[in-house]
Amino acid sequence: MSDAPRSETRLQDIRRRLRGTSGRGRKVRGLVVLLRPYRWRVIAMAVALVAGTAASLAPAPLATRAIDDGIVPGDLGALNLTVALFLLSALVYWGASYAQTFLVNWVGQRALQDLREQMFRHLQSQPVGFYERNRSGVLLSRMTNDVEALDSLVTDTIITLFQASLTLLGTIGILLWLDVKLALLTFCIFPVMALGSLIFRIASADAYRRTRETIGAITGYLQETLSGIRVVRSFGQEPAHLRRFSELNTHNRDANMVTVNLNATYFPTVELLSALATVGILLFGGYQVLDGKTEIGVLVGFIAALNGFFDPINQLSQVYTTYQSGMAALDKIFELLDQDPELVDAPDAIDLPPIRGEIRFDHVTFSYRTAEETVNALTDVDLVIPPGQTVALVGATGAGKSTFAKLVARFYDPTSGRVEVDGHDLRDVRQASLRAQMGIVPQEGFLFSGTIRDNIAFGRPDATDDELWRACEAVGAAEFIRAYTEGLGTEVGERGVQLSAGQRQLVAFARALVADPRILVLDEATSNVDLHTESRIEEGLRRLLAGRTAIVIAHRLSTIRQAGRIIVLEHGRIVEQGTHDELIAAQGRYWDLYRDWAAQAAA
Repeated sequence: MSDAPRSETRLQDIRRRLRGTSGRGRKVRGLVVLLRPYRWRVIAMAVALVAGTAASLAPAPLATRAIDDGIVPGDLGALNLTVALFLLSALVYWGASYAQTFLVNWVGQRALQDLREQMFRHLQSQPVGFYERNRSGVLLSRMTNDVEALDSLVTDTIITLFQASLTLLGTIGILLWLDVKLALLTFCIFPVMALGSLIFRIASADAYRRTRETIGAITGYLQETLSGIRVVRSFGQEPAHLRRFSELNTHNRDANMVTVNLNATYFPTVELLSALATVGILLFGGYQVLDGKTEIGVLVGFIAALNGFFDPINQLSQVYTTYQSGMAALDKIFELLDQDPELVDAPDAIDLPPIRGEIRFDHVTFSYRTAEETVNALTDVDLVIPPGQTVALVGATGAGKSTFAKLVARFYDPTSGRVEVDGHDLRDVRQASLRAQMGIVPQEGFLFSGTIRDNIAFGRPDATDDELWRACEAVGAAEFIRAYTEGLGTEVGERGVQLSAGQRQLVAFARALVADPRILVLDEATSNVDLHTESRIEEGLRRLLAGRTAIVIAHRLSTIRQAGRIIVLEHGRIVEQGTHDELIAAQGRYWDLYRDWAAQAAA
């Protein structure tokens, strides 16, 4: 099985097993599913953990035997045997610690790698609407900050929890074996520590969740501000953004200070209780030795074993902070994975065969909810676009033009009615097979970091340089690309920042042409190019649109007039349609719009 299907199967397994669960059980179950592919190494890790813990507990009882059976009676054989057992326990501890450390990190890193890939795959499966509702910076925080916190949980904290728990249980057994009275005296501290731990746990749980939320808010705001830095600088809003960032930073500091105060109060208290308990054992045990009721070796071994009693308690307390942080991060990650994609392929979906390009809207209505009401973006749209026709959508802002185009690309499903391509309801075909035969040029020609070649060949990575150059020539991009020393190998920078807005748009046109789509959507695709550049690409546009079904959303008169049919939308309804000359002659809504555009162009 390839990595992609296996990763998808694990993602589905995680989400299936988390349904109907909540709280800690949900998180533990999610961790189990993550680690399941590496269960044999997890078992080996557990064996090494038990062996290492047993070896670490050996010195206290061995010290007791060395003193009482070897040193005090002067038995050299017993002493030598005890020393040999000391060496053996040290070797076992060394080997088990090596195996445990290696296996923990081997399993942890691979499980986290799987989780990152599953989260990325989940994000890739989400529709456009998901990203309109969720800030990209917060999603980035889930993938980075929260996974980093989970890294500490998986590779360090959980092992410490198990190891400290085993050590504590083993030490309790050793203490009872050495001296029951001293052990019971020591255990009197348990209720006090248990009560303190419960209070600390309750108080810190919300505090650590708050820290995850505040760091997510900081990351989200930082990403948004840096993405819009040109707007910030243009309007001189740096001071306002600094104030807002300072507020978010203060919230994060305050959230973290709550955890700092809790830690500063709790951990020294545990240390103080441990010291007082040790003093009590020394006093009581010393009197027992002086009275001849206890052997000196037992007291020495008991004091040595006390480290195995209080140290695990301290470790459990200390790692609990990391545990809380990791569990809060895990909760955020599972909240993300819980969000089902609104648009999924039907179980019986088919691959869309090679299409001619007929588009049919069969009484389509699309609605969305706001905080106050349900709004119809499109209402009862009934329309057929024959193969190869170029249709221009015009209308005021909010008329439903972009929604129309997004329904064709199946970024949304209609609330009612059907959107069909060549007679296939888009809900019955696989999205990938539809998009493979579509090309979309948005208003902003988004480019990825890399070269011009990488971006033009984005839809067809196997395209040759000759094919790329022909596409560039066709849309008028070849001239400026040849002006660069590296030509197609020129780096464009993040989001294409090394190119002008017009150049980015020309590259986007070339990218669409190389993909050779049967259906093409141009969403205000010429709005970011100047009139001179637009005139250069008009011929390229005619070549790009020739023989393809095209939906053009535009305000430029030259682009609109080229269309075979113009559809006028108003408040989500088709109010007029026809050719440019027909609509001008009708002197209806299009005539009003055209007159306003012509006046603006003349001005």
